[in-house]
Amino acid sequence: MFSREESKRIRQEFWTSFGKEFPHKWLLYNTRMKEIQLKFTFDRKKAQVSLDISDEDELIRAYYFEKIQSLQKILAEEYLPDVILDANYELPEGKIISRVYVQLDNVSIHKEADWPVVKTFLAKNMIQLEEFFKDFSDFIKS
Repeated sequence: MFSREESKRIRQEFWTSFGKEFPHKWLLYNTRMKEIQLKFTFDRKKAQVSLDISDEDELIRAYYFEKIQSLQKILAEEYLPDVILDANYELPEGKIISRVYVQLDNVSIHKEADWPVVKTFLAKNMIQLEEFFKDFSDFIKS
């Protein structure tokens, strides 16, 4: 088990090394839609690349999720074959969002041997998710 400080140091070390190995200006929060963010997640159990729809209003969340859901076949065939769409994804703190994501299981940020595979997974999949978002953002916004 790691102390809170040790865990924080390990997380910082991972993300710093990821940024150096994959120097790319990621879209992430700059989607120009306050309800939608692209995110990296890497914890003690999994790594994810996701598009999060996190508006408090369920109707707005459902509206954007249905737009993306209508593109699911294109998303899976041309961008992310292993994509998962979850209209009611529960975050660790209990908040419900809609999440479109790909996931790599059985990896841990605390296990440095997992880092090379995770870094490649995160970069490759975020590039694909960004491309999808850029290609269809006008449709999603409308």
